[in-house]
Amino acid sequence: MASFGRPRVLGRIVVMLILILALVVGGLIWFDFLGLVDAKAVFAPAYRLVGIDTAERSPFDPDSPTLLDDERLGKQLATLEAGRQELAALASSLDSREAELQALAEDLADREAALADREKSFNSSLEAFDNRKANVEQNARYLTGMRPADAVEILGSMDDQLVIDVLRMVEDIARREGTDSIVAYWLSLMPADRAAALQRKMAEKPAALP
Repeated sequence: MASFGRPRVLGRIVVMLILILALVVGGLIWFDFLGLVDAKAVFAPAYRLVGIDTAERSPFDPDSPTLLDDERLGKQLATLEAGRQELAALASSLDSREAELQALAEDLADREAALADREKSFNSSLEAFDNRKANVEQNARYLTGMRPADAVEILGSMDDQLVIDVLRMVEDIARREGTDSIVAYWLSLMPADRAAALQRKMAEKPAALP
């Protein structure tokens, strides 16, 4: 009876020893992972079998009494370095964005300047047009107040477009003031070919002045 129970006890002892050994090995591996102990040299063959690189070594002296504090400080410094690099990348991104916004602002300023130049040119053209219209109307009134023969003689020295503008202005003034236009009479006093050319151009081309 006693000999029958002895193998069972030995078997339990062996199992307990294996469990204790597994706990010891697992604890060493865990402490090595946490950096509390350096067991890489012991487990290097097993690490290599599962593809874990054991070449890296702690930069701190494993025999230093401040090993834990040194490693904790090292991790904090590594975290700070990672944060610094992240801030540097963010600053670079902000600089690029600022450059883009600056280029956009300069482009907008150029467009505003071009628009201002076009507006100035338009106003100058409008002013010149108004001045010419005023001059044509003044000439039309002067010529209307002259003897028809003298007015026709002056018109004969002008180019066709200016004569057409004056004739149309005379007709416009007569229409506004409710009087008879003298344009037909002036044309009758002109040489026939000149009068015909002026009438043809007045019919073919739109009014140069409103």
